[in-house]
Amino acid sequence: MYQYDQYDQRIVAERVAQFRDQVRRRLSGELTEEEFLPLRLQNGLYMQRHAYMLRVAIPYGLLSSKQMRKLAHIAREYDRGYGHFSTRQNIQYNWMELERVPDVLAELASVEMHAIQTSGNCVRNITTDHFAGVAPDESVDPRVLAELLRQWSTFQPEFAFLPRKFKIAISASADDRAVVQMHDIGVYAYKNADGEVRLRILAGGGLGRTPILGTVIKDDLPWQHMLTYIESAIRVYNRYGRRDNKYKARIKILVKAIGADKFAQEVEEEWQHSKDGPATLTQAEFDRVAQYFTPPAYEKLADTDASYEKHLLEDKAFARWVSRSVHGHKVPGYAAVTLSTKPGLVSPPGDATDAQMETVADLADQFGFGELRVAHEQNLVLPDVKKQDLYALWQLAKKAGLATPNIGLLTDIIACPGGDFCSLANAKSIPIAQAIQDRFDDLDYVHDLGEISLNISGCINACGHHHVGNIGVLGVDKDGSEWYQVTLGGAQGNQTALGKVIGPSFSAEEMPDVVSRIIDTFVANRIEDERFIETLSRIGIAPFKERVYADKQPRERAEA
Repeated sequence: MYQYDQYDQRIVAERVAQFRDQVRRRLSGELTEEEFLPLRLQNGLYMQRHAYMLRVAIPYGLLSSKQMRKLAHIAREYDRGYGHFSTRQNIQYNWMELERVPDVLAELASVEMHAIQTSGNCVRNITTDHFAGVAPDESVDPRVLAELLRQWSTFQPEFAFLPRKFKIAISASADDRAVVQMHDIGVYAYKNADGEVRLRILAGGGLGRTPILGTVIKDDLPWQHMLTYIESAIRVYNRYGRRDNKYKARIKILVKAIGADKFAQEVEEEWQHSKDGPATLTQAEFDRVAQYFTPPAYEKLADTDASYEKHLLEDKAFARWVSRSVHGHKVPGYAAVTLSTKPGLVSPPGDATDAQMETVADLADQFGFGELRVAHEQNLVLPDVKKQDLYALWQLAKKAGLATPNIGLLTDIIACPGGDFCSLANAKSIPIAQAIQDRFDDLDYVHDLGEISLNISGCINACGHHHVGNIGVLGVDKDGSEWYQVTLGGAQGNQTALGKVIGPSFSAEEMPDVVSRIIDTFVANRIEDERFIETLSRIGIAPFKERVYADKQPRERAEA
């Protein structure tokens, strides 16, 4: 993984000192809250319902065990003993005391971490596939390109005050696990027939109150021009993006307003000024960064292991966990493992305690090369585990509450912190997620249902990505009360799609029954082993809507 050089470390240390002085001036009254607000946002510090929330950057979701232990230490010493992993592959602490935040930033800097550009109208954390570098279906390792994007975008002065926040994702696998279509800029890396790395650039994706999928604006772009072309695209957005209305300020609104073809033309014209300029990538620069992502010292192993196969046959619970949590690896004898942060009522989706973080760091050292990942779905990933070690790993993960075998299933719910913490939320997310998990606590039944994604957002900002869940739940406000709007048909990956609202919203108490009726309709209409999204596509929304609203009178329903 990438390691700081003297310049990186100096920049981060200087930012810590700068913010320490800004906090001092705020506490002394020299700065008003209005004056302090843009300063704290530049350092990932938000004011939530009960306390400050600090969002820490985890570039493209990649962590060392040392860094994870530091995150555990911060949770224990500066927060309330846990952290929340987000859909942007970052971590958030919900109970920060302002006077101690500079100390937290100093702690982060000691392990090459920071909270810079995790908020504000700038280029946010670059995200990618959580299996990058080990995925057997990838044509290129996207981590090198992601790191080049990170270095280029950090403290980029021209793009420090964009019309609105800006998110970039990059994918290079046959199965798009980075969901590039729902980002402001999406990058898909591939090799052409001659084995040359090329990029497909998408623009104008985003969720929120106006969900739109990105459109291809450039194909067959040589990788050397990645920065100059993206720079040109952001420059066009910076010039024409609306600043008079924050709800219409995202690049997706601009692309939709003028059309993707016109936007691409504007970018192409802008690009002619910088196409072969200083930001053009060279092989030497690529190699400089690539040296940090060389494969670890893998052993030469057989692709099968007798003890592993024996445990699969003899231990049903282990076999079930393997079926959901163990993934293919490009090196024979190894596997990638997902550790679930979705145990149900025990803790909210995406949360991990300081003890669990310590355990994950230990597992990364004991069974891998001291490296781990944060997945878009808020789970944690050990990328390099020998198959012969999987049984021992499972037993330890199970003791730590990290081995719920529900990855990709109904109870692997994506959820934002919602109204329990976020001051922007219209409704709570966590109680709804846990009530649904409690309703579907029969793992045999959940496994029989197959792959179903259920995503929950507490407000229209869509931090829980409800638009792309097979079942999406959005918290809405109705005369001061919390209600929930349901969408069906969303999907991510190669077939990314936006869900459609099925009708009027529901109260919190109704939500477990609503999801049960949706699932009952699926089961009644399913053919053999169809996935939920396949059955829905075949029969349409009407049967689901009819079943969900069958027992509700119109006067009992509230319009979303």
